[in-house]
Amino acid sequence: MKLMDETKNLVNNDFKDIMFDRHSYRKFQSDVKIPREEISEMLEETITAPSACNLQSWHFVVCDDEEGKKKAHSVMMPFNYPQTDSSSAVIFVLGDTQSHYKYRDVWNKACENGQISPEERDKVFKTFLPLYEHADRSFLEKDATIDGSMAAMQLLLVARAHGYEANPMSGYDFGKIASTFGLDSERFIPVTAVAIGKPEGDYTKSVRYNVKDVTDFM
Repeated sequence: MKLMDETKNLVNNDFKDIMFDRHSYRKFQSDVKIPREEISEMLEETITAPSACNLQSWHFVVCDDEEGKKKAHSVMMPFNYPQTDSSSAVIFVLGDTQSHYKYRDVWNKACENGQISPEERDKVFKTFLPLYEHADRSFLEKDATIDGSMAAMQLLLVARAHGYEANPMSGYDFGKIASTFGLDSERFIPVTAVAIGKPEGDYTKSVRYNVKDVTDFM
């Protein structure tokens, strides 16, 4: 994986701007094309997001050409058509409920690279792996949803760092995602979709709750 200072297409490294000037645009410049190389770079940066037990329970479906955008449109609710149709790409973020099947590969590689000792690796296998191997469906879905949500938020910020804007969407038919994109519905669960591109027009300003209304100190 590349280090952040080696990426080719970062145009904004101002954390304050990236974080606090992020807004959801509902229309993009439809003639703007993001090269797949850059989309892959953005996703590579996205998957540096934290994940439970380093399971990395996320998966991405990128719709960036005419055929893909038609599929994305077909599952959307009408109020999400403008950003879906005008964006450079719509990226569906999914949770992988079977990520633990390849869990040993990640930690064996870390051990081979000298990042952890064999003893530390074996401790991980004894502690965390059984938790997922014996987990029920609801646990695996919740865990994968959390990981996917972490990645989705990071993708929103990465898009801004690349000079684009992004709009997260949950207004689509979750039940059609697997069949529309040829995915295993038992393995992959929809988390959100993110439309990315160069914005056109202005955004709608949102009102935020006071932090006192959403916080309890114990």
